[in-house]
Amino acid sequence: MAQTTEFRRADVIVTPGYVDWPAILAGTVLAAALSFVLLTFGSAIGLSVVSFEPREGASLFWLAVVSGLWFIWVAVTSFGAGGYLAGRLRRPAAGASTDEVEVRDGAHGLLVWATGALVGAVLAATGIGGVVGAAARATGTVAQTAAEAVGGDVDYVADRLVRGAQDLGPEVKGEVAGLIRRGLAGGGLEAPDRDYLAERVAEASGQSPEQAAATVDGAFAEARQLYDAAIEKAEQARVAGAIAAFLIASTMLASGAAAYNAAVAGGDHRDRGVRFGS
Repeated sequence: MAQTTEFRRADVIVTPGYVDWPAILAGTVLAAALSFVLLTFGSAIGLSVVSFEPREGASLFWLAVVSGLWFIWVAVTSFGAGGYLAGRLRRPAAGASTDEVEVRDGAHGLLVWATGALVGAVLAATGIGGVVGAAARATGTVAQTAAEAVGGDVDYVADRLVRGAQDLGPEVKGEVAGLIRRGLAGGGLEAPDRDYLAERVAEASGQSPEQAAATVDGAFAEARQLYDAAIEKAEQARVAGAIAAFLIASTMLASGAAAYNAAVAGGDHRDRGVRFGS
């Protein structure tokens, strides 16, 4: 197969080396600034469609869908603009064929994308990247997350069980709450723990042992419902975190392709002397 021998403009300036870092940094700065502006604008729009009143405003599901689509569009647009600028500003080398020029321009677009991705990774590692951090935290242990979520409710249930007992101090209430948490984690109250709680309820309320045991069972069933609801929410958060991580990875790959193609287009406009905006 014959190699391509077509060349672009012969009056180009030869630049030392193959990588033009000033052009890459310029494209990265443009991509970062544009993404910041668009994400801020999107946040403003998002706040305008959210209402604190029940049954008012957009639902959380559709808000998440729209936010995801907005994030994809912002990333692809920003890296595309940065790649185009890098390709347009890159100083070409004389004597390169058309195919070689396109590869070099596209590589500069990829370097804009890679530099921006590394900067974003550093920001995420330092806690500034909220989306990535939230996605990572959501993939934690579901049971532990649920236990932490119902901590205050369990304390309330435990306090209600022994409410009115003047001789039971805070340490006993804490022990009651601890036994309920242990039962929730283990799938049910063990017989010794149930008997102990029934004795404490009988002391506090003056009920008979049978009535106190029924009160304990009712309180534990209430705590179990709260725990199961928290488990479901934590599982939803874990799934949402996995989807968010996949969405971020897919968006970054699409952004890299956009940066490459935009840089090739920018280099072509540079060599053909196309006026910007025409």
